[in-house]
Amino acid sequence: MQLVVARIGRAHGIKGEVTVEVRTDEPELRLGPGAVLATDPAGVGPLTIETGRVHSGRLLLRFAGVRDRSGAEALRNTLLIAEVDPEELPEDPEEFYDHQLMDLDVVTEDGIEIGRITEISHLPSQDLFIVERPDGSEVMIPFVEQIVTEIDLEEQRAVIDPPPGLVDDRAEVASARDAEAATEDQVAPEDQA
Repeated sequence: MQLVVARIGRAHGIKGEVTVEVRTDEPELRLGPGAVLATDPAGVGPLTIETGRVHSGRLLLRFAGVRDRSGAEALRNTLLIAEVDPEELPEDPEEFYDHQLMDLDVVTEDGIEIGRITEISHLPSQDLFIVERPDGSEVMIPFVEQIVTEIDLEEQRAVIDPPPGLVDDRAEVASARDAEAATEDQVAPEDQA
């Protein structure tokens, strides 16, 4: 099975290094020196990692055969893809590969069916489940422990405890001033002077 583990960013310096946007929780395993990665677009690869280092909080990689800035810049926006055994699991039992989460049923803690995970969006701040509801609409569920309370791979489901308004039309008033305004709006016309 193939997993996207990084996206190549801009060139760094003049000796062929590139910044990478890491898309794996195991960069030391997937993006270490000697790793051979497939690419998207396929014509760019495979690429073999020659060196890697962290600079100012960013991972920098150099690939075999890429020796200058123009060669590095030509790799920009290329996806790096690792071949992974489908039975392999992350070391941390609280982590999951995307392929394990795809097509899981999403239900609330009360057992109400929300839908099925059709996509996982990896954002800088958090990951999002894109969930297709039975009516065909979609809802985005942040993949954070306060909302996604359980992943049960045996039962093929993700259990969520959504805040009001995330998957339904209920919403909480955000501040006391908003609460006062809402209360004033609810006063019947005959009660107003």
